[in-house]
Amino acid sequence: MHFPAEGLIASGGDLDPSTIVEAYRRGLFPWPHEGVDTLWWSPDPRAVLLEGGLHISRRFARMLRQHRFKITVDAAFERVINSCASRSDGTWITTGIINAYIRLHQLGWAHSIEVWSLENDLIGGLYGLRVGSLFGAESMFHRSNDASKVALVALTQYARHSGIKLIDVQIQSAHLRSMGICEISRISYCELAHRFTDEIE
Repeated sequence: MHFPAEGLIASGGDLDPSTIVEAYRRGLFPWPHEGVDTLWWSPDPRAVLLEGGLHISRRFARMLRQHRFKITVDAAFERVINSCASRSDGTWITTGIINAYIRLHQLGWAHSIEVWSLENDLIGGLYGLRVGSLFGAESMFHRSNDASKVALVALTQYARHSGIKLIDVQIQSAHLRSMGICEISRISYCELAHRFTDEIE
């Protein structure tokens, strides 16, 4: 199969749970643009966090030891995805995507990490889809400094305890790079996705 450099592989289909899960198995994910929900992407290179690859700075480690946050898993999925969709810096998350991933959450495929203040305010989090031992992180948000970093650390802890071996974050950024996110070729990613999504959860 020929993959264009910009990563758009196909257009069309639907956002049914089975369609999205199968897309992840093939190394694809939905990424709406210009009002079209069913655009399927596979960037090259692909940004991933490999097992044991998380980097935590000394400053951030000191902050974590202060226990200024509370962490939950799947306690407020709809609030997390809606918070990601209403980020002030803009978002690609459409109503169709929200509804599709809420349905995936109800079926046990999609999961969220929540970061709460000690006053029980939701101040950060992320959501994504787990297929086998692959977790595709779709989006994150924060309303307090470091809350999105805390969510990523919590995701790696969740991954370690639940058998997830590969975290896909799709696109690299300076923020993610500083925490140990690396890039691999699309071919390598698709090979890993095929292997890890076939593993039993």
